[in-house]
Amino acid sequence: MKRETGSMKVTENTKKTENMRRAENLRNSANLRKNGKAGVVLWGICLVLACSIFFGGCGKPEAVNVRIGSLKGPTSMGILYLMEKAEQEQAASDYEFQMATGADELLPLMAKGDLDIALVPANVAAALYQKTNGGVAVIDINTLGVLYIVTGTAEITEAADLKGKTIYLTGKGTTPEASLKYILKQNGLAEGDCTLEFKSEAAEVAAVLAEDPSAVGLLPQPFVTAALMQNTSLKVVLDLDEEWRKMQGEGNGMVTGVTVVRKEFLQQHETAVKAFLEEHRESTISVNQDTATGAALAVKAGIVAKEPIAQKAIPECNITCITGEEMKQTLEEYLTVLAEFNAELIGGALPGEDFYYVE
Repeated sequence: MKRETGSMKVTENTKKTENMRRAENLRNSANLRKNGKAGVVLWGICLVLACSIFFGGCGKPEAVNVRIGSLKGPTSMGILYLMEKAEQEQAASDYEFQMATGADELLPLMAKGDLDIALVPANVAAALYQKTNGGVAVIDINTLGVLYIVTGTAEITEAADLKGKTIYLTGKGTTPEASLKYILKQNGLAEGDCTLEFKSEAAEVAAVLAEDPSAVGLLPQPFVTAALMQNTSLKVVLDLDEEWRKMQGEGNGMVTGVTVVRKEFLQQHETAVKAFLEEHRESTISVNQDTATGAALAVKAGIVAKEPIAQKAIPECNITCITGEEMKQTLEEYLTVLAEFNAELIGGALPGEDFYYVE
């Protein structure tokens, strides 16, 4: 009985509270009618001001505009899901993406402040650091090794077997040439033991391999996969990343691409940069796990011509998002090797400690 009585009292109190609230609402409505339109307008203005102060206009706080440049290749594959997310207006910031065919298109834009973030080759990032007097910082490694020696009939099982061969490749004066020469030298081959024949683009190298089964070419992904799918007589005989690791003992492999940010932008919008890093990591995971969707996005972005090629190539592209101390150690080791081989590849000298953004 006591419990029932208590329950009745709670019910009665609840009804009283509801009645008081209704009465208060009626009085407010009556006052509004009494005061007329002026009262309604004043009340509306107060509401708008309150929303502006506490909720940024009763909506989502204004997102930071982030201008991102990248290259048509593996270095851009890790942001494909993020690009799609931004297109659907679901990203943390207002991202503007610009894709180029060469790093030389992006560097002036970064130097002038027309881009905030760029995904570029590792050595190019180091050179940009020197060119801008330390004006950029690397925030992640986005791609590891992607270079492979491909042939049809040439008997090659190790780097020393390249002696006497003509190797077709692209990127004269860039890291593909430097990496190959470094590996050849470490395997006892002198400068004249191999002939390096440069082509303007990877498609030309693939064409030579198709015409001459005995020819040897150095190709990056996803061009390796495309060449092998179009010509089943071709095969990969050497993975330059594996060869690099052999020479480094327990060290790290090659670093193809990194992501850099203008330090001025980082100082002004560090929260937005951290949000980009998180979304970049999520996008990378998605591309690697769902290669079918990733392939469709790669074709949409103009990176790969056909989805079957892209889907098969993605697992071989070493797409990643390495940050923090691991990023610093891995990249520092790689740049040190390049500097010892040819310092001009990284802008003349190793970058300072402030080049690495480590939280």
